[in-house]
Amino acid sequence: MKVNITETVLRDGNQSLIATRLPFEDFAAILEKIDEAGYYSVECWGGATFDTCLRYLNEDPWERLRKIKSKIQKTKLQMLLRGQNLLGYKHYPDDVVRKFVEHSILNGIDIIRIFDALNDFRNIAVAVDQTKKSGGHAQGAISYTISPIHNLEKYAQMGKQLVEMGVDSVCIKDMSGIMGPQEAYDLIKVLKETIKKPVFLHTHSTTGLAPIVYYKAVEAGCDGIDCAISSFSGGTSQPATESLHYALTQSGFETGLDVAIVKEINDYFKPLKEKFIQSGLLEPYVLGTDADALVYQVPGGMISNLIAQLKQQNNLDKLPLVLQEIPGVRKDMGYPPLVTPMSQIVGVQAVTNVLMGERYKSLSNELKAYLKGEYGQPPGELNQDIVRMVLGDEEPLTHRFADDLEPGFEKAKKELGSMAKNDEDVLSYIAFPQIAENFFRHREESAALKVNYAIKKV
Repeated sequence: MKVNITETVLRDGNQSLIATRLPFEDFAAILEKIDEAGYYSVECWGGATFDTCLRYLNEDPWERLRKIKSKIQKTKLQMLLRGQNLLGYKHYPDDVVRKFVEHSILNGIDIIRIFDALNDFRNIAVAVDQTKKSGGHAQGAISYTISPIHNLEKYAQMGKQLVEMGVDSVCIKDMSGIMGPQEAYDLIKVLKETIKKPVFLHTHSTTGLAPIVYYKAVEAGCDGIDCAISSFSGGTSQPATESLHYALTQSGFETGLDVAIVKEINDYFKPLKEKFIQSGLLEPYVLGTDADALVYQVPGGMISNLIAQLKQQNNLDKLPLVLQEIPGVRKDMGYPPLVTPMSQIVGVQAVTNVLMGERYKSLSNELKAYLKGEYGQPPGELNQDIVRMVLGDEEPLTHRFADDLEPGFEKAKKELGSMAKNDEDVLSYIAFPQIAENFFRHREESAALKVNYAIKKV
């Protein structure tokens, strides 16, 4: 049996360990080797990469994707998309979602893994439909969590819903690394019996369970797993590519990987890891195993962001209290899976509760929007005291929030005017208006400086 391996170092591997701060120039030289390694796909875009490129790396995320595609042409490029949220933190109009998906595929993406933080699949229908229309592979993802209201029957039903929606494959997205080996076996088995589409599994090494989870999932018939090259693996990242290849091939499974090339790739990334350790961007905390995560269910990317947020406010010592507060906030919110944007909404509220010394004294606008139903149907019962505090006598939405949104692409295009060089710029602006504008201004200034320098040289 063939087990497909997706390499995550260019996206989730570095997002989980170094908050997605890996610039293109750091990995450009190894891309052709990555293309030769035999991976099923390379996850290189989506998630937090888009925001980070514009905000911190001074890179155009679209140009970054095109440059990756120019070097990786045989292996499928994969991205993570938050359904109606796209790569931002709110719901966007359908015309914007369709345009974004279309341009993602035009610029080089082959597989789009599409999820909704609440598993409200009304919020991924448009993205799935457009992925298919644009010739891409639509992978519908189920955000995995453990709670009193989540069970095998519910997950099997979600798998059926996704297939009925027209997805090409299904992924179980265990963003917190909380799935146990028996849970993995049972879940993959029931999905393989329920649906006739490939089933993939994504998890993190946060709790130390991930390699055993993958092995049991493969035994149950899992078609593919996400791994990170060993120098960027473990801790809050994915299990090591090389180790899983070794374990699986020893047991008679095939991965299609060329181990000699995979070693070259890892040797290339080793000094990069050291660079990020020396700079302080790679916190030792995220490299360890934290079994407490089985209780607070915090995803890898969320932990690195919580650390950054608390460090900025000189309150890193409050991290244990914040992690203790998160399960309580999550229960009050109806047990949403802790994945973007819900992980940020719950995490920010937990930080606020701890730092203010009083629960729900201050609520973010995003949390209020969630309670109003703008993010979709909560999985479970909300804390009605908090709902009343926000809504009063107003009823929460029961329909899809995007149905209330006016088309947004052409309006944004007019707002930007000549600042936008193409449709991709408009999409960047819609996702992150202020950050994108700053990036465009900096781009103009850099171009002007280059022209002046060229004139002086002449």
